[in-house]
Amino acid sequence: MQTRRTVPSRREVLTSIAAVSAMAVTGARGEDTRWPDHPVRIIVPYPAGGSTDVLTRILAERLKDIFGQPFVIENRAGAGGNIGIAAVTGSAPDGYTIGAATIGHFAINQYLYNKMPYDPERDMVPASLTWELPNVFVVPTDHVPAKTLAEFLTWAKQKGRVSYGSPGVGTSPHLSGVMFAKQTGIDGIHVPFRGAAQTIPAMLAGDVNFAIDNLASYVPVIQSGKMRALAVTSAQRWPTLPDVPTMNEAGIKDFVVTSWAAFVFPAATPRPIVDRFSAAQRQIAGEQAIQERFLVAGARVLSSTPEGAVAFAAKERTMWKDVVAASGAKVD
Repeated sequence: MQTRRTVPSRREVLTSIAAVSAMAVTGARGEDTRWPDHPVRIIVPYPAGGSTDVLTRILAERLKDIFGQPFVIENRAGAGGNIGIAAVTGSAPDGYTIGAATIGHFAINQYLYNKMPYDPERDMVPASLTWELPNVFVVPTDHVPAKTLAEFLTWAKQKGRVSYGSPGVGTSPHLSGVMFAKQTGIDGIHVPFRGAAQTIPAMLAGDVNFAIDNLASYVPVIQSGKMRALAVTSAQRWPTLPDVPTMNEAGIKDFVVTSWAAFVFPAATPRPIVDRFSAAQRQIAGEQAIQERFLVAGARVLSSTPEGAVAFAAKERTMWKDVVAASGAKVD
């Protein structure tokens, strides 16, 4: 099954979003013009150390510089990120609580969970897309001898049963593992964790055999040599891992998956605040130093208008609904 659209169509979507990003944000009046006049809370709905946490902290540093107020990170993990985003949507719509929402909150969880604590289309207002990153197929160097994906498949089938970790049921790493197992015929057992900060030690201890997880979380451990990257799920090779093949090059056809994220406010947050924040993200995304930091961390920094983020989420929602259905995953 193809897990992602072809690259040209994706680039066209992102290009069109960038094109409409040139909008005026100078019409704010009254109290909104003074926002923010005290620290702003950014809720990261995953544990510290994971890709969402790492990348959000990079952006928070620059937001502090731009607005002159601290943007304080608060990690609230659990339920596939639903706990953290529910805290955002349940907060006062005054601009002082922001969520680092991901692909799961916009396009996966509503098809995975029988009950949702928020409505992604009604209860949260996206200000801007923030980043995009591929997943990477990794194995622990000391416990899995494979140096290529073909060697891994041979080893896995000889072993009989292998396990793969993810940051939770229904996340793109989990769904990637499900689809990889189905497509290759291996007997793969899913082991859910709260985030990469828990998955990585389990893999290094030999308790989990592989992961197809967000690249940003695994860059340091790959660079250390403790894990071996066998493939990336982007359509082309990743700039900072030029020697690592794509899944297609490694022999797994039509397997292109990327994760993405956006900053969101609670519904009813004044539009001038949302616009000012969106303009700041646009400024940050245009800075070469930030672009380079994101690439080194394993991601591409993005920006968009609020409308652009809504349109992008709508397109993704259609595809991931089918992927979740095909995986058979469901959470009560």
